Amino acid sequence: MGQFRILSYNVHACIGTDKHHAPERVASVIASCKPDIVALQEIDVGRARTGGIDQAHVLASMLGMKAFFNGSTRVGPERYGDAILTALPIEMRRLGQLPGFYDRIKVEPRGALWASIDVGGHAVQVVNTHLGVWPHEQMLQLSTLLGPEWLGHPDCRDPVVFVGDFNAPPGLAPYRHLASRFTDVQKEWGARKARPTYPGRMPTLRLDHVWLRGRAEIKNVEVVRTPLSRVASDHLPLVVDLDIRPTARFLHGRPAVTD
Repeated sequence: MGQFRILSYNVHACIGTDKHHAPERVASVIASCKPDIVALQEIDVGRARTGGIDQAHVLASMLGMKAFFNGSTRVGPERYGDAILTALPIEMRRLGQLPGFYDRIKVEPRGALWASIDVGGHAVQVVNTHLGVWPHEQMLQLSTLLGPEWLGHPDCRDPVVFVGDFNAPPGLAPYRHLASRFTDVQKEWGARKARPTYPGRMPTLRLDHVWLRGRAEIKNVEVVRTPLSRVASDHLPLVVDLDIRPTARFLHGRPAVTD
């Protein structure tokens, strides 16, 4: 086995477009996609606004998976950040906060997680992140993520899947910077098939991406736009099927470049 499905989803703290907090709706959207690996952004852990629950572990329990969470924002016991969920063998390699403008202006701190996941005997490196909203801040964060502690680390060997909410639509400098180093699987699958993911009810922007580096065959790419996904969060999930077996027919991705 070398084929797997990865889902990237900004769940907006499981608060839907109808303003209701409903983790079960988010879990239902994810479960309907049958992913092997789930990369989530905007997860609440112990926050009063969402009932003080640990959303990462609640969702993982509903999905029969294990959860690994990184809190990029911490206020007392409350945490907010990103998570990787899977039932596959997994080794967490790094969790951390990214540089940003939050020490100068009122913006949200950002972070990332790096996990090595065993897919049928093949190690897949998965990095999940949620970048800031300003292009200059995004470039600062990408310089760290592409550097020697993250994607440029010797242990971050291909195949690499770099996923998340990048807040960077095609055409802007941060997107172009990544496109020079990785394959945008939506665009590779077919530029005319590339679909926006935000806002959930009437999406117009492609902010959520799955980037690929290394040998893999892209089998399918889908933005999940269903009645439930359009209300469960303000983003739509992005689902990608990849085959990383040595017999995969195509080579996608570009060599690693470290800054």
